[in-house]
Amino acid sequence: MSLFSFIKEAGEKILDALTPDKAQANGEALTKHVQEALSGIDTSKIQVKVEGEKVIATGEAASQEEKEKILLALGNVAGVSGVDDQITVTGGVAQEAKFVTVEKGDTLSAISKRVYGDANKYNKIFEANKPQLKHPDKIYPGQVLRIPE
Repeated sequence: MSLFSFIKEAGEKILDALTPDKAQANGEALTKHVQEALSGIDTSKIQVKVEGEKVIATGEAASQEEKEKILLALGNVAGVSGVDDQITVTGGVAQEAKFVTVEKGDTLSAISKRVYGDANKYNKIFEANKPQLKHPDKIYPGQVLRIPE
């Protein structure tokens, strides 16, 4: 269990004002966002609570990969500065992926060159971040991506 930090100005704009009276509506909007963004993943056991700019995610995920995708779907939203990970993995223990924040001018090839030493391994990063990424050229500064081993 840990806190993942995100750049609050980066990401999809789906939340209302981050005020206490909007917390429940924002939690529901984030839950719907995760369900739609990760349609191939069972997110029915995930609960989302919004406290200011922080999101608290609780529940169960079937694998480490699914858990990480859920956390990224929650955090890569404008207005969210952190996700408190309280999700447990039920399907065995797997190594956690590394994460990288996209910087201005980055491409998946450039990130691949930096982390793997081979720009041609960009597709590994792209596949690890589906369905969050729809196209290898559609990344933006501030976005956090999974980097598998």
